[in-house]
Amino acid sequence: MTQMVRTPQQLGDALRRQRRVKGLNQTSTAEQAGLRQELISKIETGSPGTRIDSIFALLAALDLEFVVQPRSRLSAQDIEDIF
Repeated sequence: MTQMVRTPQQLGDALRRQRRVKGLNQTSTAEQAGLRQELISKIETGSPGTRIDSIFALLAALDLEFVVQPRSRLSAQDIEDIF
């Protein structure tokens, strides 16, 4: 799975999608990440103010990695259309 995200909402959608692909619910994912289920819900809905270490814990629980690269020329709307 490779997805481009530029907003908290897009990140939340991508993480939710991957969690579901793996057949996990929020509670079991939270346990694996060492987080609370409520925080998983907030991340998946794009709630602002999530600590970066919580994002990394969730990425690890979902066996995902964070990659930083130069921005593409696609507009935010083009990226929204992909999802």
